[in-house]
Amino acid sequence: MEIAFIVFYAAILGLVAPYIGLKSEKFGGLVPAVSALVSGAILWTALTWVGMSHTDAWIWIIVMLAMPAFMWFVPKRIEAIRSK
Repeated sequence: MEIAFIVFYAAILGLVAPYIGLKSEKFGGLVPAVSALVSGAILWTALTWVGMSHTDAWIWIIVMLAMPAFMWFVPKRIEAIRSK
């Protein structure tokens, strides 16, 4: 059930991405949303494996703050690589 929230949050981030400067011809429109989704799922899995409970507030805070950060940096890195 928790992964559904991560998917929903990634979808919202993907809808917001073009309006915060993540629109480019160097990558597709789904790259920001997918990068947020993948990073959130991997981070959630890693934090759960480390021992954090899904009811713990810290796991939610870490994942919900890391997903937009990855959504910003991954497409910018792809754009920089493809510009070379």
